[in-house]
Amino acid sequence: MKHTYHIHGMSCNGCRNHVQETLSKVDGVTGVEVSLEKAEASIEMKEHIPIETFEEALKNDGGGYTIHARGHHHHPPKREEKKTVSNGNGTFYCPMRCEGDKTYDEPGDCPVCGMDLVEEQNTATSSKQQWTCPMHPEVVEDGPGSCPICGMDLVPMKPEASAEEKTYKKLLKKFWIAVGFTLPIFLIAMSEMIPNNPLYKLMTPRYWNWVQFGLSIPVVFYATWMFFERAYRSIKTWNLNMFTLIGIGAGVAFVFSILGLLFPGFFPDQFKTESGAVHVYFEAATVILTLVLLGQLLEARAHSKTNNAVKELLKLAPNKAVKIVDGEEVEVSIDDIEKGDILRVKPGEKIPVDGIITEGETSVDESMITGEPIPVEKGVDDKVSSGTINGNQSFLMKAEKVGSDTLLSQIIDMVNQASRSRAPIQNLADKVSAYFVPTVVIISIITFAVWAIWGPQPAYVYALINAIAVLIIACPCALGLATPMSVMVGVGKGAQNGVLIKNAEALEKMADVDTLIIDKTGTITEGKPTFDHLEAFSDDYSDRDLLQYVVSVNANSEHPLAQATVNYGKEKDVKTLKMESFNAVTGMGVEGKIKDAKIHLGNLKLMEKAEVEISEDMKEKVKKAQEKGKTVSYLAINGKCHGYVAIGDKIKETSAKAIKAIQEKGISVIMLTGDNANTAKAVASELHLDDFKAETLPEDKMKEVERLQNEGKVVAMAGDGINDAPALAKSDLGIAMGTGTDVAIESAMITLVKGDLHGIVKARNLSEAVMKNIKQNLFFALIYNTVGVPVAAGVLYPFFGILLSPMIAALAMSFSSVSVIANALRLRTKSID
Repeated sequence: MKHTYHIHGMSCNGCRNHVQETLSKVDGVTGVEVSLEKAEASIEMKEHIPIETFEEALKNDGGGYTIHARGHHHHPPKREEKKTVSNGNGTFYCPMRCEGDKTYDEPGDCPVCGMDLVEEQNTATSSKQQWTCPMHPEVVEDGPGSCPICGMDLVPMKPEASAEEKTYKKLLKKFWIAVGFTLPIFLIAMSEMIPNNPLYKLMTPRYWNWVQFGLSIPVVFYATWMFFERAYRSIKTWNLNMFTLIGIGAGVAFVFSILGLLFPGFFPDQFKTESGAVHVYFEAATVILTLVLLGQLLEARAHSKTNNAVKELLKLAPNKAVKIVDGEEVEVSIDDIEKGDILRVKPGEKIPVDGIITEGETSVDESMITGEPIPVEKGVDDKVSSGTINGNQSFLMKAEKVGSDTLLSQIIDMVNQASRSRAPIQNLADKVSAYFVPTVVIISIITFAVWAIWGPQPAYVYALINAIAVLIIACPCALGLATPMSVMVGVGKGAQNGVLIKNAEALEKMADVDTLIIDKTGTITEGKPTFDHLEAFSDDYSDRDLLQYVVSVNANSEHPLAQATVNYGKEKDVKTLKMESFNAVTGMGVEGKIKDAKIHLGNLKLMEKAEVEISEDMKEKVKKAQEKGKTVSYLAINGKCHGYVAIGDKIKETSAKAIKAIQEKGISVIMLTGDNANTAKAVASELHLDDFKAETLPEDKMKEVERLQNEGKVVAMAGDGINDAPALAKSDLGIAMGTGTDVAIESAMITLVKGDLHGIVKARNLSEAVMKNIKQNLFFALIYNTVGVPVAAGVLYPFFGILLSPMIAALAMSFSSVSVIANALRLRTKSID
């Protein structure tokens, strides 16, 4: 029999092979086929095996994989062997994205690559300020006051260091300990090069070897012991990585030295010095481990800079606000604000939560969220967002979204999720990494054999040194970091400029887009339609009567065009009549009954559906309005057309410039709109679009996306995420024109906070910059390893007499990863405007 199960936690071919091998060893299993793409395992068995048996096998394996019945996707279990931290937000992930977007509750090592897990920065609402007694730290209060034990004034508590800072400080402490013991070992070993070595006058080399051994113990068994733990775990789970090579290389040098110290008689003369003592490599082992520790230290510091964008966004969130309670202003914590509360925002203060202005007007600096430096004028009923900065006027606002629902929180959450996602280009690194470590180990063994057989005397010494150098210089870590570091910095850069990336795949796809489909209303235009004029076709009704019918039927509609007429009716004090049997016909208009009159208000398609006759003269009058870019709705009463209403929607000032910039990048811009052909043609002509289609329904837009894709085009669709949702989902890349808090549109892969077409230019520039950076990183990592391994093996020795010391190899290896991160950090200074 054959069963198929869902596997969670696989991220590369190495994972796939590992899961397949583990499941194959279960008693009763006759065949296993694991698919990385489908995240599935098809298992053939002689008789039914309970799923618990497979769960136990994967659990004991230690790779962090889980199995469950197909169709039931569970969250991955959190590891329990690590101690829970008392600070931070409790979300940790691997910087190399070995397990995709998998996260852990506690700090520790990645079960796949062994690297330190990184803490995610995702708490947008600041924690409450608490107060404590300097004499009795167990006393903690939510506000200032006096200590109930000793009476002293309470003082504000300092925020606890983040897990990231703690990791860095722990590594720094271990590094200085390692340096303190490694330096004298190095000096003792190097003294051999001094003529008439003064140290040998104090003691013979054999005793100095014992001194080196004693000094190496704190380095190996305390400061750098974690590397051997990671190496052991990597071999046990067969997730071979950088620490596998370091553990083998440094371990061989250290163990060889101890054996040489204890059993010198077992070694041939080739391994011995003139004094008869065996050559020991305590200095090589400790220097290698110390330099690797230095690399980890530098990486930890560099990692902290890659998510600086999120940290800067977190700083925007204030921790206090002024709340109006019974007419009085009361200072409260952000955590105490609830939906509906009225807040006072004073000049220069950060706006605490998302809401609308209820009293006053001001200008707001939204640059930290939209990337636009010019302050935006705000008045009553305008929306304001958490973290933006008030200008020089005070105002009252009503809280609408608080805590994790605010725009700032959504942005931070999207940035974190995108930062943890994997770009398709990373598959290249995965394929190389799957064979990398075994290949390096084989090359190291071959190196030893070649030098031992054909190398100069002492051949075995050369063989051992060069074999260790090969193991140490190889750096799969640099290859693994190449993509995720660029993605993390790039996503953060985008967020600071109002471009929210849903995942790394979107970032990669944006660089390949050659066709852009855009909607008209709200995308090209302001999306704030205004009443232009109304024209009657007969004398049966006055203009005011017709306007009353238009306003009354539109009062039930939420469409922006409808709201434009309703707002105009209010200005003219038009009384709204009672509406019955209201119905909105998608892509056509609205209909219903007012008293005994059947009303139809909409485009030509609606008139045809309702069998309302439209004369050529009527069409000609309407055409003139449409050619001026107006949107026209016919008004029919009891089956006869009595006039039309024209609505204007101003083209955004940035649209023409943005569309030109997009076209200059080789992208065809096509407009699909539900509006009529004449209006669409007027807009398309003014903006010099490559093509347009008018009177399109949501399904028509989706079909057009399919048609272009079938022609081999890579299609991006930009819209407001409502009528455009099917096309957004169908396109290769959906771009949502966000307006304030409408950022979490599920069908889009990129969201433009400002809802401006210039954001697409930014997104394209960002995508190109990130992809270029990733390719540079992959090139550096591949070239480094391609050149470094042969040089360490000694290929240059026959021609130039050059050999690479394992210690130099360790230094080069440590800095290779740091150089990849440093290159990714250059994206922070890249302009994407």
